[in-house]
Amino acid sequence: MFNRYKTVFLALLISLTGGSCGKFLDVVPSNIAVIEEAFETRDNAERFLATLYNYLPPFVSDLNPAFTASDEIAVNENISRNWAGHILSRGGQNKVAPLLGYWGNTGSVSNLFIALRDCNIFLENVDKPFDILPSEQERWTAEAKILKAYFHFYLMRMYGPIPIIRRNIEVSEGLEAVRVSRDPVDQVTDYIISLLDEAIENPELPLTITDVGAELGRLTKVAAYALKARVLVTAASPMFNGNTDYAAFTNKDGTQLFSTAYDESKWTKAAEACKQAIEIAEGNGHHLFRFDKNEMPGSSDSTYTKLTVRGALTEPWNNELLWGGSNSTFTPGFQGRAQAKINPLLTAESRESTSSYWSPPLRIAEMFYSSHGVPISEDKTYNYANRYQTSTAKEDHKHYIKEGKITANLNYNREPRFYGFLGFDNGIWEGHGQTEKNSFFVEAKKGQRAGILDATRYSLSGYFTKKLVHYEAVQSAPNSGYSAERYPFPIIRLADLYLLYAESLNEIGQTAEAHVWIDKIRERAGLKGVVDSWRDFSISSAKPLNKEGLREIIHQERMIELCFEGQRFWDLRRWKKAEALMNSTIRGWNIQGEDTESYYNIIVSGRYQFSSRDYLWPLSESDILANPNLVQNPGW
Repeated sequence: MFNRYKTVFLALLISLTGGSCGKFLDVVPSNIAVIEEAFETRDNAERFLATLYNYLPPFVSDLNPAFTASDEIAVNENISRNWAGHILSRGGQNKVAPLLGYWGNTGSVSNLFIALRDCNIFLENVDKPFDILPSEQERWTAEAKILKAYFHFYLMRMYGPIPIIRRNIEVSEGLEAVRVSRDPVDQVTDYIISLLDEAIENPELPLTITDVGAELGRLTKVAAYALKARVLVTAASPMFNGNTDYAAFTNKDGTQLFSTAYDESKWTKAAEACKQAIEIAEGNGHHLFRFDKNEMPGSSDSTYTKLTVRGALTEPWNNELLWGGSNSTFTPGFQGRAQAKINPLLTAESRESTSSYWSPPLRIAEMFYSSHGVPISEDKTYNYANRYQTSTAKEDHKHYIKEGKITANLNYNREPRFYGFLGFDNGIWEGHGQTEKNSFFVEAKKGQRAGILDATRYSLSGYFTKKLVHYEAVQSAPNSGYSAERYPFPIIRLADLYLLYAESLNEIGQTAEAHVWIDKIRERAGLKGVVDSWRDFSISSAKPLNKEGLREIIHQERMIELCFEGQRFWDLRRWKKAEALMNSTIRGWNIQGEDTESYYNIIVSGRYQFSSRDYLWPLSESDILANPNLVQNPGW
């Protein structure tokens, strides 16, 4: 299994000296001798390539806005009050020093225009090493083009129209050459796709990684096809396709930066790209992850399903992963944020080995389907009105809730992903070195082992992000210590691609074909197909049979399947749903409660805020002043 391999493709940074004409855009360093030395040998050139990978944003980090500025994970303010993402999620963005901004040098993350500069330096010089093989030169060129495409895409998602960095500006070209304007979103998209197509057509770019001991995390044709699909789906989405909110958003010369006319052909291109990416991926050994039953023999089908949906993320380098972060991994320390304290032998000292503060708000728990695979507010058989009341778990729920224990009705009769992804009071926590028969469970009330411990190490809502924890993670007791299998951040996995394809097909009117792809995800999660589930159990039985209804289903399916993977943050923006969903209270159980009666009361602990201007990051005032040809994003 891939989980026994470790990536050794490390980003060995080399020192590049380079001046800057203004803070907006670096130019080629004037110290040409440094460049010549960097490409004198193939080893030096490979180090430079590794540096390009190192520019990838820190996915597994407090600096990833898709984690800390999203509404699917809440962290108590004693820990998070000064996090940039926390401030962002409360409407605290600014244009003096934009938080988590990748344009310019005013934030706490890298300026991706410097990454683009270095991509161009690499592409211009990769043929220089005297000992490089032609096949290596071709492969590395393709990898650099994919990275260059990804950096443009990342910036486009954040800022909308950006300057396309086709080449570096030479020092001799002067200051005016640096003062570039922003390019329309459609042109940026076309350029990104052209780079990906060039990389895909390169015969030396491998379809998959064969030297898994040395090259896991490096780019492949499969990853390039998948990224192309994501880019085109993003470009076809309401944020970038017919967005009339930006009708007045132009450059100073009047160039329209957003096309305000809806174009269905963008969805057609997206569907074609998704189909091609799926065919290439499946043709080269990629498939939806299934938990190996030999890893935990004797367990029930219910437990295997929970371990399957969880393992699709946490099983390192499994065949569902199309591109994973080589230097951005879920470490034991990061998993400890999501790990509830469940070992009954824990002492006061050993409880401190996990921080346990990564908590989903109550609304995320309510987002998951009922056991019938439909929203709990739609299920004809679900006691929605009494979901906040409590009852005692009986034998029929023993694989999900500790038999004989009391928990909220909200935690009963839910789909397998609810139990595979979330920990909750008296919920079973499979794995952790235990057989199914001896599974640990969560006790989350104040004074209990998973309850509030001190001023920082506790779940704000009473729920825990179990999905982020590898099933073999162990919090040892009575001695203090925590161990967990490291796994890469999933930049793209196959389930994501299936759902992008379903979304694209539905938008071009191929609703019945879209069912096929969403149902593949549902079947893996132990659910019936959308048509059968809605027909049999939903008050809106025809919902999956029309474009508008299925669109809503696909959106919810993505938010469930890809929960806690950094996708919801960007999806809500491209769907233009962030204003509707990101202005909400942060609710959870009363974690100060010491018994059932006091604990199962809903407490409001904060509020998310989002306005129309937050769909796009602001450019810093200093960048605007340095380059008079730049225009600010609307609302800023």
